[in-house]
Amino acid sequence: MFSKILVADDIDLNNIATEKAVQELQIPVAEYVKYCDDAVLRLKKAQMDNAPFELLITDLSFKADHRNATITSGEELICEVRKTFPYIKIIAFSIDDRLHKIKKLITDYDIEAYVVKHRNTSSELKKAIEQVWSGTEKYISPAVAHALQDKSTSEIDDYDIQLLTQLSLGIPQENMEAKFKELSITPNSKSTIEKRIAKLKDYFQANNTIHLIAIAKDMGLV
Repeated sequence: MFSKILVADDIDLNNIATEKAVQELQIPVAEYVKYCDDAVLRLKKAQMDNAPFELLITDLSFKADHRNATITSGEELICEVRKTFPYIKIIAFSIDDRLHKIKKLITDYDIEAYVVKHRNTSSELKKAIEQVWSGTEKYISPAVAHALQDKSTSEIDDYDIQLLTQLSLGIPQENMEAKFKELSITPNSKSTIEKRIAKLKDYFQANNTIHLIAIAKDMGLV
């Protein structure tokens, strides 16, 4: 079993489940930080001391406060850790159950596990830690694992997610070109955007844009 882990979560209440899992697994050293920047500093110090952490468990959402932060989200933290400490195993532990977010963390950052927080997550987190330690396969919460295998979302890429997200935020289709240019998203021509939205409507068999957004929300895409 892991002998030294780091937990990054800014809400003390969330750590109750983590602490319970750590105690039951008898992990000797578990350190906790509330800021992503502190997590990186703690990892660097441990490496310099020749006592590196073996596992990082991190939330994805961190609330901004009076303190200036360089890394402001769990996803940014995971990206930095993957570049700087490639040997560390990573478990994302979050209330966020959006499928595209989970897929991105698994595909782009190759995290070892994704555990969705709920009322009784201690036992599930414990199982995830054990599975990551064994190295057999990635652990994904059963609540989202089945949906991730749904072929209806397999052909949806980041560009489609951006379109669906902006539509869900109330950006009209006719204003999408200007919005994409503002966000430096390409391609951003009017014709390309119109064709992609039409493709999405056809793909999900949506009657109109409102119906399309409703389907996307039901599927956890936005």
